[in-house]
Amino acid sequence: MIGKKIAAFFFSMFLLSMAVFSVARLAPGDALISYYGDRAERMTAEERVWAEEKLGLRDSLLVQYVRWLENGLKGDFGISYKYKTGVLQVIGNRMENTLLLGGTGFLLIFLGALGLGSICALTENGWMDRWICRVGTISSCIPEFWMALVAILVFAVNLGWLPSSGAYDIGKSEDVPNRILHLILPLSVVVVQHVWYYAYMVRNQLLKELGAEYVLLAKSKGLRKGKILCRHCFPNMIPSYLSLMAISIPHILGGTYLVEAVFSYPGLGTLAYESARYHDYNLLMALCLLSGFVVILCNLAAQMINEKIDPRMKEQTYG
Repeated sequence: MIGKKIAAFFFSMFLLSMAVFSVARLAPGDALISYYGDRAERMTAEERVWAEEKLGLRDSLLVQYVRWLENGLKGDFGISYKYKTGVLQVIGNRMENTLLLGGTGFLLIFLGALGLGSICALTENGWMDRWICRVGTISSCIPEFWMALVAILVFAVNLGWLPSSGAYDIGKSEDVPNRILHLILPLSVVVVQHVWYYAYMVRNQLLKELGAEYVLLAKSKGLRKGKILCRHCFPNMIPSYLSLMAISIPHILGGTYLVEAVFSYPGLGTLAYESARYHDYNLLMALCLLSGFVVILCNLAAQMINEKIDPRMKEQTYG
């Protein structure tokens, strides 16, 4: 079974690489302008031919793809047209910021969702349950980019409490308090946008558990609702919650990319926007492959967790 999953993973990555390369190469824009800037417009015909050969653009699309794939398997995804350095080096310089923002946001989202969902389940149909659900419904319907713009307007422009962009002030990359200060606004937007959605799912799952027969038996023995929730409902819900966490990583990652672009936060999201804007094809292809890698891996992990929870799913998949 593991072998089939590994084979499916590599086949999916192969199809993704073909799609990403084809779309990037056939996209509008002049690669020479992306690499050489305004100098490309002043090149003679002979100079353009030389420049295209240097970048490997004179060969057929198939030859270019095979060469790119071979180099990629060796860890060489080419040179960034904008930064004039290796693609992996450019991505590596930004990945730390995205992991900090997205990773912290991921933990806060699921800890918050667990807490809010538990409160709603304990106070089912009470004023707190209704209030949390209404606020969550409203906030989850607000577009992420609009929420980010409002946060910048209120807390950075009008009140002046927090910085509106960047990961740190110039020359303060090692200053932890300064980095935390720059992280507050984008992190708040990421968490507020997603936490209510998952909290509502936790609430429904816990209420489903509270309606089970073993809970009725526990209540008949005089156990309080809070104890039943902690001792019985949580352990039964955790496996499906882990599966939900695995599935949600691409969703939260996409939201993180968008927030980074709005706040000019120097992470992979901003890098993806810049690579698309400046037609930096090598960088854009590597970022798409990296994002696709995360999505496919998380889906396979979620599938494996689900099969562990319910073996009948394995029989349906491979039977």
